[in-house]
Amino acid sequence: MSREPAILTCALTGVLTNPDQHPVPVTPEQMAQEARAAFDAGASVMHVHLRDQAPGRGFLPSWDPELAAAICDAIRAACPGVILNLTTGVLGPDIEGPAACIRRVRPEIAACNAGSLNYLKLREDGRWAWPPMVFDNPVEKIERFVAVMRECGTHPEFECFDVGIVRSVGLFARAGLVDGTPELNFVMGVASGMPCDAALLALLPGYAPPGAVWQATLIGRAEIWPVHQRAAELGGMLRTGLEDTFYLPDGRRARGNGELIEALADCARRAGRAVATPAQARARLGLAA
Repeated sequence: MSREPAILTCALTGVLTNPDQHPVPVTPEQMAQEARAAFDAGASVMHVHLRDQAPGRGFLPSWDPELAAAICDAIRAACPGVILNLTTGVLGPDIEGPAACIRRVRPEIAACNAGSLNYLKLREDGRWAWPPMVFDNPVEKIERFVAVMRECGTHPEFECFDVGIVRSVGLFARAGLVDGTPELNFVMGVASGMPCDAALLALLPGYAPPGAVWQATLIGRAEIWPVHQRAAELGGMLRTGLEDTFYLPDGRRARGNGELIEALADCARRAGRAVATPAQARARLGLAA
């Protein structure tokens, strides 16, 4: 059982949730306020998605570099020393939107989706929740993302939706696509990807490249919290937020990101681990001070 301080990440808002139905932050002011609540609860990393700012369109993503700057500047001002982790996920080969945002913001970390997935969800009546789609991340696309991140001094966090994608990051490392400390994010709970399962989680670090740090993104309700606890015991970074869940360990709906990070910090402490400061997180991930 690891005793290293646990690095906590808050995924503030995500890309799928409609703010007219659920209280997710959209504006720079809202993002900064939620980030501060998470920061005060122990999060040293903020995973940032950008939403369309036009009235009634906050459920749509945006790749406006100036909006990215406004949101990231507001979060940095509210949370001195915070580490920013910018989303990059797009369908298709055109990466100019996220690339422009990385170049404008120069975040310390950016997500780098490490493989393709049939992204599926089924309703209880057997109908698709959305039309079946392929979240396409071929190697050529990954190489272009890595090139932009290298240009901007941004550390890639490789997002892994399945076991084969975890193993692919080891191949990327051998092929020269990974600089510094390899960082992996095991995404568990997508219906067509890895299940949110503690026994599976225990196996995954063994398939990561040597010296890697890892965390688990756990998507679901109260059932995710025992797996968060296992991640803390296994020595992983820890992540939650309104992108991943609306529910606290006791089944209550969270009122915001701060409550979710408080519960995550409790997982770390029960595992005998302190919560990492931003400075400790930067040192562990090999980021500039």
